[in-house]
Amino acid sequence: MKEKFKRAEIIVEAQKYEIGAGMEDGFELWTKVITNGWISTDKLIKITQEDGSIVCPFIQNRRGIVFIREGDYIIYDDAGERHCCGTDKFHKRYIPMD
Repeated sequence: MKEKFKRAEIIVEAQKYEIGAGMEDGFELWTKVITNGWISTDKLIKITQEDGSIVCPFIQNRRGIVFIREGDYIIYDDAGERHCCGTDKFHKRYIPMD
């Protein structure tokens, strides 16, 4: 039988992703993302580089590569790991602190 759990209170730092702010670990070619079929491409951030190639920013954590989507926040946890969280879930999970 499934049990219900409430997320433990943790304090994190977070920042809405900004292109050009150096928050990502790297970029993957859009064509490779599509070809490999890794994930749903809905709302994935796509950046056109000077040479015309299109790339998608990502971060790496213990789960692997996480591509950043439009409106995502980058969460910095107390263990030094980073995670992506969409705007739709971020404001339900995290409350601003004074």
